[in-house]
Amino acid sequence: MPRRRFHAPEPEPLDLERALAGRLRVETRRDGAWNVQPQSASSAVKVYVCPGCGGDIEVGTAHVVTWRADGIMGADDDLAGRRHWHAHCWRIRT
Repeated sequence: MPRRRFHAPEPEPLDLERALAGRLRVETRRDGAWNVQPQSASSAVKVYVCPGCGGDIEVGTAHVVTWRADGIMGADDDLAGRRHWHAHCWRIRT
């Protein structure tokens, strides 16, 4: 008797918005709405300068990445202006 071949279903294409939905959040501050995305320590592979304190965010340090959620120049411009903050510096930002 011949064997039946198993055909796996095609995988769904990756939906980046859905993948980030659990982590990405929008926060409203005095200066507008901001997208805030936590960055895990294992994903932090470069050194960044925190705009809050001016200190370095070292490799392997968990932090947040922020960008405007309500910019007038469009989403691409907002994303290009994203900044990496120490989580503490972002929380105490005025």
